[in-house]
Amino acid sequence: MEPQLSHRVADGVATVVIHHPAKRNAMTADMWRALPPLLDTLADDPAVRVLVLTGEGGTFCAGADISSLRGSATEAQALAVRAEEALAAFPKPTIAAVRGYCVGGGCQLAAACDLRFTEEHASFGITPAKLGIVYAASSTRRLVSLVGPSTAKYLLFSGELIDAARALRTGLVDEVLPDGELERRVAEFARILVSRSQLTQAAAKEFADGRTDRDGYWARQAREGDDTAEGVAAFLERRPPAFTWTTSVPGELSR
Repeated sequence: MEPQLSHRVADGVATVVIHHPAKRNAMTADMWRALPPLLDTLADDPAVRVLVLTGEGGTFCAGADISSLRGSATEAQALAVRAEEALAAFPKPTIAAVRGYCVGGGCQLAAACDLRFTEEHASFGITPAKLGIVYAASSTRRLVSLVGPSTAKYLLFSGELIDAARALRTGLVDEVLPDGELERRVAEFARILVSRSQLTQAAAKEFADGRTDRDGYWARQAREGDDTAEGVAAFLERRPPAFTWTTSVPGELSR
């Protein structure tokens, strides 16, 4: 099978799979280009409530496929940054499910997700110093926001890999699972997210990511929508809530 991004949607969860096992799921130029339009399609799909990004088999993503990026290093980096920014801007909760190597561009993609769950024997690293590449400013800032300046400098200065335990201590990942438990736990947590209010999630995502010009918009959405009343009623009636607010209105969240 050619290197590609595959996806499936089931029970409110879109799973995007990085498939290039011959090179530890390294991203080719075509794969970088394919990610933003795929994310746009999934964002507009009302059946999608949560997105999970993972790699085929035992590896998440070993970075960029250097053999497919023989042209301008600047152009190659721009492809990765566009994909990263599209993933960070996805309006619904995103989870990176990490096994094995999560290195270079792979770590860049994982960092762009809202949450990162990993198996205990995974390895993480950001390796531009090994290639003489200046890591993009936006990617550096995102990394610093996750792990702080000291750990970001450790990773970027050295290009060395760290294990899952250290990734958890520094905030690079959110949960570490025993080998073999990742898929079950991610599925379980995704089901929890699917059951919650998209209104709460979408507003929280913007606030947590630092957007400061939409307080009034979200106050109006809460006031005019039904989710709050439904959530309170369901709690009092001891039943699961049936929330109705949705992000799946093309262009709505960019206003």
